[in-house]
Amino acid sequence: MASKNPSYRIILGSSSKARKQILAEMGYEFTIMTADIDEKSIRREKPEDLVVTLAEAKADAIVQRLLNDGQLEADASTTLLITADTVVVYRGIIREKPTSEKEAREFVKGYSGSHAAVVGSVVVTNLVTGKRYGGWEGAEVYFLEIPDEEILVKPNTI
Repeated sequence: MASKNPSYRIILGSSSKARKQILAEMGYEFTIMTADIDEKSIRREKPEDLVVTLAEAKADAIVQRLLNDGQLEADASTTLLITADTVVVYRGIIREKPTSEKEAREFVKGYSGSHAAVVGSVVVTNLVTGKRYGGWEGAEVYFLEIPDEEILVKPNTI
């Protein structure tokens, strides 16, 4: 398949398998660069503010690394950096990525027969012009009862 982005470069600022899959299935060529930030140190009261702030912090960290490495000056072509973040809001509490298999199982068990909101953001930064655009979207997800034996957590998904 021919590249859909011959005149510009895309950097996906994420290690998310789902995000990689979306860009790949759309036929885009991209490189992956993850941000080395302490997401837990960034707090916001509203989930919408949190996901946008985290995506922007990831973009800032990657831009700084590219500047430090001299990679921005070396490449004169337009480069788009895409960063994102997602949280779940369950019973008024913001839940980020579970830190263990046990916590992931507890999260899923809690959702059984209930509902939660998913809030996600995407921020796109043009590394040549410095222009940045982003936003967030939310969805309410309703779950049927989930039997304990059906609650499986795949390795490398937490």
